[in-house]
Amino acid sequence: MSIKYDKQVNHFLSKHPHRTFKAKELARQLGIKKTNYTEFRDALKKMAAQGKIAKYKRNQYGTLKKPTTIEGELHVKTQGYGFLITEEGQEDIFISQKNMGVALDKDLVRVQLFAHTKGKSTEGRVLKVLKRARENMVGTYRKSRRFGFVVPDNIKITRDIYINEGDDQKAKSGQKVVAQIDHWEDERLNPEGHIVEILGFPDEPGVDVISVVKSFDLPTKFPPKVEKEAEAISSTITAEEIKRRLDLREEICFTIDPVDAKDFDDAVSMRKLNNGNFELGVHIADVSFYVQENSTIDKEALKRGTSVYLVDRVVPMLPEKLSNEICSLRPDEDRLTLSCIMEVTSKGQVVNYKISETVIRSKQRFSYEDVQDIITGKNRNGPFAGEIGQMHKLSQTLIKRRQQLGSLDFDLPEVKVHLEEDGSPSAIKRVERLDSHRLIEEFMLLANKTVTEHINITMAENGRVPPFIYRIHEEPQTEKMNDFKKFVRALGYPIDVNKKITAKLLGEFLDTIRGKPEEVMIEDLMLRSMMKAKYSTHNAGHFGLAFKHYTHFTSPIRRYPDMAVHRLLKEYQYEVDFAQAKKKKAKLERIARNSSEREVVATEAERESIKMKQVEYMERHLGDVFDGIISGVVSFGIFVEITDLLVEGLVHISDLEDDFYFHDEKNYQLIGERTQKTYRLGDPVKVRVVRVDTDERVVDFILVDET
Repeated sequence: MSIKYDKQVNHFLSKHPHRTFKAKELARQLGIKKTNYTEFRDALKKMAAQGKIAKYKRNQYGTLKKPTTIEGELHVKTQGYGFLITEEGQEDIFISQKNMGVALDKDLVRVQLFAHTKGKSTEGRVLKVLKRARENMVGTYRKSRRFGFVVPDNIKITRDIYINEGDDQKAKSGQKVVAQIDHWEDERLNPEGHIVEILGFPDEPGVDVISVVKSFDLPTKFPPKVEKEAEAISSTITAEEIKRRLDLREEICFTIDPVDAKDFDDAVSMRKLNNGNFELGVHIADVSFYVQENSTIDKEALKRGTSVYLVDRVVPMLPEKLSNEICSLRPDEDRLTLSCIMEVTSKGQVVNYKISETVIRSKQRFSYEDVQDIITGKNRNGPFAGEIGQMHKLSQTLIKRRQQLGSLDFDLPEVKVHLEEDGSPSAIKRVERLDSHRLIEEFMLLANKTVTEHINITMAENGRVPPFIYRIHEEPQTEKMNDFKKFVRALGYPIDVNKKITAKLLGEFLDTIRGKPEEVMIEDLMLRSMMKAKYSTHNAGHFGLAFKHYTHFTSPIRRYPDMAVHRLLKEYQYEVDFAQAKKKKAKLERIARNSSEREVVATEAERESIKMKQVEYMERHLGDVFDGIISGVVSFGIFVEITDLLVEGLVHISDLEDDFYFHDEKNYQLIGERTQKTYRLGDPVKVRVVRVDTDERVVDFILVDET
């Protein structure tokens, strides 16, 4: 036992605080017998793991030096090593594969820092797993004669899970399963666990997507108590409730959503005023009227944080009775709403507003395509064509005004995967961003901004602002922006290095690359070079939008922060209790933190489900040729993205057989030693699909000579 040597070791090391010792040297100094050396060495390891002494590089031990430990989230790379991510803006800690201990990707861990080596990144080793990132591990079950094991789907989890006989749920070899880890205390051994669910064989319909659902610990159904509480909610709106609200049922308002949408949480209205200004109404489903704070439904919604839109299904934040029925702003049905009604000039400036509890009756359910046909004149006689024409004109003014103020306007393409009845992909098409999309986006942005200014300006007292949840986007880190500048300079698009990076400067730069082949790639890298938007109780502003005040108010059916904002707006219309501000802010901080975390999970799950179907689709196109653009250059080859499908694959350097190529890292290119032929980031190329691995989600190409 380590306690046998604790006092002895600590006493000796305290006398030599600036030295480190190998285990054998310590044993010699302390007079440990050779027969006890193995026990002594194991005791040292345990003391280090418990944080009683420090373990440095080359297996040397010494006294603890502050700060000796740090906590954060472990991000593992596919190569096996990882980084400890602490607070944004802080240095990441490098964790080699041998120093991972029993930690897995995204686990919350405590890390012991090594002595810092000048000129190198700070390194450390995992001391303890504080919280597992995931309860469920999805993988393929493999059965041997005496035992079984699960090979995780996630390639960042490099350890197979040992399954004892009797803990396998009678799974068959080759089936996809969900496993949980029971024991894993020794990093030299594989974790032991049990199978909790059998999903089926990989080629069975639906198994692939449910594997994504389970791997991200997404819920597949609501708890019975939640469903029961939802079913008990009455859909009848009483006369008393209508009487106390602003009645807008006679106003012309309508919804504009994707053609396959089932929940409609926002409606818009607009009319011209006698003074030449416009009254723009943004009417949002009053979910908080039905979902009472701290109710069973509310607690489940907070836990989920957001709805998750996977390639073939939605994992909703709220039960269907609320999301698709009672709260959804269906046409020709009375619905309770919270409205932000703004008086807007022809130049796009809000000169007056009111935020009211309302009741509306949507006059039409439009799809984006319906509205686009009216805007372009394809359907000149469409319903409410006059109102839509005015809305379109105002939205274009709002876009120009926002861009003049320095707001960024990204135009990154999205893809829609069309599925057969059995879940297999039939087609992949780029989703075109229409003026009708921009119309709704601009109106929602304006409402979100107006609501936040209401809290920060109108509701403020003596410089005090009521506790609130903001959607913030902090200024990018200098180091990441410098890397971005180097990247675009290598492509021949220099940014003035002496100018301070602002959203306006980046927006002006985006204008110079519109329509260029590398536009999407540069926009994507610019986004990744910035801080991630998140929820916070601290108003840090929104860098990308160039807004000083911003929140999320317009989607309470699918985002919990929006519902929390609705509650705050209602509460503050009667009284702001600044005496309780500290307590309320602490609660809002918990909501903001959880919502930010759940948003990240949702985004990753959505991307994974799409990528999975993209790779499956490419499996049918082995041998086919596609147009693409070089999206990455590395020492082992070039990554190419197929332009129409947004599918990325690798051309391995071993397949560039016409020359020996070396990697010019600074200029993002491969250069042939003999021919001087170059493959440069952003270059258009033709590729042939030669390998598809649906398990690893990878596609390999070879270049096709166009001559």
